[in-house]
Amino acid sequence: MIKTDAIIIGAGPCGLSAAIELQNLGLQVILIEKGSIVNSIYRYPTHQTFFSSSMKLSIGNIPFITAKEKPQRNDALVYYRTVAELEQLDIRSGETVLSVEKNDGGFTVTSNKAVYQADYTVVATGYYDQPNRLDAEGAELPHVHHYFKEAHPYFRKHAVVIGGKNSAVDAALELERAGAYVTVVYRGGEYSKSVKPWILPGFESLVNNGKVRMIFEGSVDVITTDTVTVSTPNGQEEIRADVVFAMIGYHPDYEFLGNMGIRLDSVSGCPDYNPDTMETSVDNLYIAGVIAAGNNANSIFIENGRHHGELIAETIKKRLQNKIAE
Repeated sequence: MIKTDAIIIGAGPCGLSAAIELQNLGLQVILIEKGSIVNSIYRYPTHQTFFSSSMKLSIGNIPFITAKEKPQRNDALVYYRTVAELEQLDIRSGETVLSVEKNDGGFTVTSNKAVYQADYTVVATGYYDQPNRLDAEGAELPHVHHYFKEAHPYFRKHAVVIGGKNSAVDAALELERAGAYVTVVYRGGEYSKSVKPWILPGFESLVNNGKVRMIFEGSVDVITTDTVTVSTPNGQEEIRADVVFAMIGYHPDYEFLGNMGIRLDSVSGCPDYNPDTMETSVDNLYIAGVIAAGNNANSIFIENGRHHGELIAETIKKRLQNKIAE
């Protein structure tokens, strides 16, 4: 068994930030990450541009300097690797946490590679590994994807993008630029207000000029190997589709959180936690990052989630000081 002061599950930006804050208290911290460091960002589209400025994405008082105000995916990968190196973070990547159990000595954290004992545990797992599923026949076919990487393979292919927020619009733009024939199906009646303001005019122009077909108030009924059947205000329609991108969002791993003893709101999916300390309904078990938002992932981003580590560290610091005073 490996003993440490704190275990952080997830090495995304918010997990890294929490690790830095706890290390600054003098605690020994181990981060366990089932993928690679900042795995969600690694899985972003190759040419993804962030909504935020680099300054708002920085952690650990280490500046994130880029030539352009809004960094791209690769800029972020380089930055967070550099932070991990400079802060000498102990990151166990490619390791999956199987269980977290509370005991008298703190927590026993069991992974597929080791067993750890820690006084504190921070869950910073994000939500990107759990895509929302389509309620449609054929949704599990192999050409239906919940992640978009690059458009090049779809040159002169018929692509259907399901969704109307940033990930869907970004995918549609990339596909159209690569020469795909693109149809976007969105259940909303108008463009989402969450779409990045600097890309919406260009997307609208493509729609208005017939380069991208936009179907509002549409719902997908059936997906076959080469078609998508959609219900629209004008009736049901069959659309040719060589590939389907279901960009309809993601959610936290509710089962994983529940198995730790964290109470979850049945409607919002939000874990029960104190927003002033980020401590959950289990003593000394904390959450950091977007999982605090439950189903409403658009309310927490790197910009505000990176500060969760500060709240956690301040709470632990006070408890340590009280223990010494006793």
